[in-house]
Amino acid sequence: MLLLPVLLATSLWSCGDAQAVPVQTPELQRQVKGSSASMACQMSAEATVHWYKQLPGEPLKRILYVSGQTPLFDDRDGARRFQVRKHPTEPLYGLTIVNLTRRDSGTYYCAYWFYGSITALDGYYNEVFGSGTKVIVSDKGISPPANFEILQKKHENQITYVCLIEKFYPEVIRVTWTDGKNEVTDNVVKGDIWKPTEEDKYSIGSWLTVPLENKDKIYHCKYEHESGQPLLSTEDSTKTVPQEEVCSTYPGNSTVFNRDHLMHRAAHLVYLVLLLKSFMYYLIVLFFIYRMWAPTKHQGKKA
Repeated sequence: MLLLPVLLATSLWSCGDAQAVPVQTPELQRQVKGSSASMACQMSAEATVHWYKQLPGEPLKRILYVSGQTPLFDDRDGARRFQVRKHPTEPLYGLTIVNLTRRDSGTYYCAYWFYGSITALDGYYNEVFGSGTKVIVSDKGISPPANFEILQKKHENQITYVCLIEKFYPEVIRVTWTDGKNEVTDNVVKGDIWKPTEEDKYSIGSWLTVPLENKDKIYHCKYEHESGQPLLSTEDSTKTVPQEEVCSTYPGNSTVFNRDHLMHRAAHLVYLVLLLKSFMYYLIVLFFIYRMWAPTKHQGKKA
């Protein structure tokens, strides 16, 4: 993994001048098998563009390079699945991978060569790599949450809002609370993402606790997911649940923190306890070994 940063660092230096790094978009692209993935590479000037692929823990592998409008492939089979294009007026180059398979998952880099010299008699070629586009190919497509709502519960001098986001894919998601202007971070608890055993999608919950005098103030729960960035306000939290159900159920009589999630948390706690016990046993064994070894060493000194 250190190869690319080293190449990038060395390629940025020539006669004390930095070379422009190509900008690639998007940074991440997630697609399902059989579909296509496209990416763009913005250069600072016209150039011969090289495209590389890198798998985790493996070196860079060139796929092709484009001279003018003609792509030249390192692997003849690449001509069937890789398509290149160039903007008619700008130094903007594109790569499309068709009929994706799981083996196409990886990070793709565009690059160009430049000529540099230290002295008038000493010249060399170096390569500048783009920022990279990560492609993830999976069996399932992107699914927006099937359920997105806010629950509430008043208790003594506080009110708790529960933002429930359910059944989405993939599992990468960011949940935030705002007061309409600024993000709220105090008294916010974000739950762990969980996935029921019988499901292939994920759910998450987030809690916001505010003083009861703020009951008329409007708060918003927002999630950022590949499927979109919807926003929901506490004005819509008309469902009030009993205290014992704030963290257990939601409309539809389904369990938020279902049995699988609780079992996962319990297993995690048991693992920590066992790890702690093992550490204590290790210290006890070391103590007895030391007790046995110390007198022997002391007798050896006397002899």
